[in-house]
Amino acid sequence: MFELICNVLLWLGLLYSYFFHVLEAPIPDRTARNPYTLKPDVWPKAIIILLLICIAINIINIIRKNRNNPDFSFASMFNINVKRWLGMAIIIGASFILEPLGYMATCCLVLFLYGLLLGQTHVFRLAVFSVVITFVLYVVFSVLLSVNLPRGTVEACRNFSLYVEGIVASVQSALGM
Repeated sequence: MFELICNVLLWLGLLYSYFFHVLEAPIPDRTARNPYTLKPDVWPKAIIILLLICIAINIINIIRKNRNNPDFSFASMFNINVKRWLGMAIIIGASFILEPLGYMATCCLVLFLYGLLLGQTHVFRLAVFSVVITFVLYVVFSVLLSVNLPRGTVEACRNFSLYVEGIVASVQSALGM
């Protein structure tokens, strides 16, 4: 039942995003006048439509599979593992602290807390891996994909993000990228 509710909520959220964010997104005049350019809303529309179709198929399959299952009820949804609820709480908390703390601190914290949640006992190793994975993800998104990641509004976090950006920019210029 929990999987069904998550799928339905995801489907509704994607439908909301499609109608109120993708269709309403402004298209620059220069792009709108050129008939040969790919409009910026084409890929989000295609991806969301494909996701809506896939999630609808998944919802139908969940209902078919559990049609005769007596445990398939709203009451059974609350019998799920506590770790799932804690995992969702970590992600919800991350969405609130992303803007003030920025990407670096939030990603490190989320990875560290998830590692603890999954049962990692070596705290030092977990902290090191969290920092390394955060840096690798930063390089992939910021450098390779040119995505602007939040720096944070807390001064220490913002300064650290700017420091890391400076290091990455100097390495890029040294490599001639």
